[in-house]
Amino acid sequence: MQSTATTPQEYIESLPEERKEVMENLRKVILKNLPKGFEECMNYGMLGYVVPHSKYPDGYHCDTTKPLPFMNLASQKNSINFYHMGIYSDPKLLEWFKNEYPKHATNKLDMGKSCIRFKNINKIPVNLLGELVSKMTADQWIERYEATIKK
Repeated sequence: MQSTATTPQEYIESLPEERKEVMENLRKVILKNLPKGFEECMNYGMLGYVVPHSKYPDGYHCDTTKPLPFMNLASQKNSINFYHMGIYSDPKLLEWFKNEYPKHATNKLDMGKSCIRFKNINKIPVNLLGELVSKMTADQWIERYEATIKK
């Protein structure tokens, strides 16, 4: 479900009532923990957290008109999804997250390469996601991106 919202606030306001509060809470935690150098925007129809062209002029190698994506947050039909390129590209960060998850959540971890899916919106480990957000700076992401993804 790709949104046509043009701002993060418009995106939140367009959600079903039962999703608005949890998405707003997640957004607040992300913004509170987001290292300097990243910006919030709408990206691919989701809330996006990117390295802007002002910091990384090359942009995203797949579409250089877009800023370098790092994280996204989306309310999908059956889940809330949190996409984090750090856990996709950094095996140590992925291992840390997998080890920490059971300490913060009672439900089984449901994830793909960079996507963590939360089907029960009342069981999202918000504080753990906040900690994950803080684990990689924009400069570290640029370095990792250039070394492992952009090639």
